[in-house]
Amino acid sequence: MFVKVYQYHIQPEKEDAYLKIQEKASEIYSRYVDAETFYLQSIGDNSKWMEITRYKSEVEYQRSINLINEEEEIQELFKEFQGLLFSGKEEITEEDFIEKKVK
Repeated sequence: MFVKVYQYHIQPEKEDAYLKIQEKASEIYSRYVDAETFYLQSIGDNSKWMEITRYKSEVEYQRSINLINEEEEIQELFKEFQGLLFSGKEEITEEDFIEKKVK
């Protein structure tokens, strides 16, 4: 499995708007790729979020992400998402991982 991990800070008072954006984005993603996404909120800092998405393979991710990014609605959702980021902590970190199974 190929895994994308994003980390960012959302303004706490905008959590509901964030979750609605993620719901809409998930609908768009599901049209193009079979993926499973988890959203994690830090207990120690409620503005800190992690988004973890599992894809069948990196090839599958690359194939689908280009199509997804062409969607006008996803571009609009990303602009809305950027407006929810915590002031002074606008950085979004992104990392790639390969899931390993323990036998």
